Amino acid sequence: MQIRRVGEDDWALIRDVRLRALSEDPGVFGSSIQREQMFKESHWRMRARTVSTWIAVDATGVGRGIVSMLLEPGSPVDDRHVVGLWVAPEVRRQGIGWRLLDAARTGAVDEDARTLSLWVVDDNHAAGDLYVRAGFARTGERHELQREPARIEERYELTLR
Repeated sequence: MQIRRVGEDDWALIRDVRLRALSEDPGVFGSSIQREQMFKESHWRMRARTVSTWIAVDATGVGRGIVSMLLEPGSPVDDRHVVGLWVAPEVRRQGIGWRLLDAARTGAVDEDARTLSLWVVDDNHAAGDLYVRAGFARTGERHELQREPARIEERYELTLR
């Protein structure tokens, strides 16, 4: 499995992996398959230009995992935010999530970020465990999910320098 940073010309691969992620695990993302299926090529290209994204690609060229990293609006300029980490069910527990997270961490360091942060829904124990093992600390900053107020998410942060 190769982890590669993707760009605008990879928009179709990004779209395919993202839509599969939304289809397979709809409860862990802040969007929906119905919403993102409506996006046109121009939207996927814009997303690829403005959000750093890495995809785990197997030997046949099929995307089996994805992670993105961005400067979140309102965050300090030296913080990068991880979004949309997902690994296909058939290749989970093989270190792909670690490798994708490592790619985002390296990308954040390359951008001179001081911290790397992310949000985890309380009932997503596998993700929370991965992030803690990767060195992220729970910040105690919590809020209700906008689309599902009964669910709570917490911010995690990793100090890079």
